[in-house]
Amino acid sequence: MGLLTKIGEIAEAIPVVEARTKCEAVDELFKRNPKLEGLAIACEDGTNALMMRVQFYQQIGTRYGYTLFMNRPVGVLSNSRPLLVDESELITDVSIRAMNRPEEELYDLVLVSGGGSLRGAVSVRLLLLSVADVRTQIATFMNPLTGLPGNRIIEDRLQQTLGLESFSVLYIDLDQFKSYNDGYGFKQGDLLLQATANLLSEVFAQPDSFFGHIGGDDYIAILHHHEYEETCSRAIDEFERLKRDFYRSEDLLRGSVTGENRFGSRGLIPLVSLSIAVVTNRSRAYDNIEEIVEESARIKKRCKSVQGSIVFADGQTAASSGF
Repeated sequence: MGLLTKIGEIAEAIPVVEARTKCEAVDELFKRNPKLEGLAIACEDGTNALMMRVQFYQQIGTRYGYTLFMNRPVGVLSNSRPLLVDESELITDVSIRAMNRPEEELYDLVLVSGGGSLRGAVSVRLLLLSVADVRTQIATFMNPLTGLPGNRIIEDRLQQTLGLESFSVLYIDLDQFKSYNDGYGFKQGDLLLQATANLLSEVFAQPDSFFGHIGGDDYIAILHHHEYEETCSRAIDEFERLKRDFYRSEDLLRGSVTGENRFGSRGLIPLVSLSIAVVTNRSRAYDNIEEIVEESARIKKRCKSVQGSIVFADGQTAASSGF
């Protein structure tokens, strides 16, 4: 299921009557449809007005209202400046605009247009429920630590990647991060992950690219081409500068921290480094995501065999920081 974000995706059909339609006909329409909250009014100048059920009967129900209005056109009673939004607008943005309306219009329907015509309307109740749903979905689709697209979105993007003529999938992770966490604490570790995410988001903020957070110290970038070398080199160089802010001076000077290695024994552990395993379709076609993941795992093993920040692409070393 995709993430519902645009107001047009939740718009519902709404009856439309002409502005010259008499109020007695509108009265009949409301009586035949007791759940109908309101009507769209097609005005002669091409705009749309709104007639809410509540406002209609408030005016008709006054002492002389029935006599005054029942034989008059509904356009006289309607709201000539309702909230009208384009179907492409975000649900969250529309909800803010709806809640900023005058108090007497707070519960009015929101009219939705698209392609130069009226597409429908959204009730305030549905709008607020949808905002809550969007927030719930975002929590599911986005990584809670960094706010970056998470695994569900990543999987969709990888699936789309299979159809591209050219692509490079970059699996990025921090080597020796566990030792950093052990030595500096989880709070500081989270700060390093967030700072790395921010840095890489900027590096990969380019046309036809995607950047996501798989989880922990694992990230992914997808490029719609094979020109990854310069971007990877920049990512490594900037990460090497960034990480210096996260170490004590004595650890930087020594180039290592005291910690537990992967074999369970304590000793000097190298500083955190950035490994980038690059999978491209330059010399091989991929039929499914699993094949890309399998190839990335093979390349990542080569990354892990080299100390310091490094890039391996399709089995070939593309760049190394030398740290």
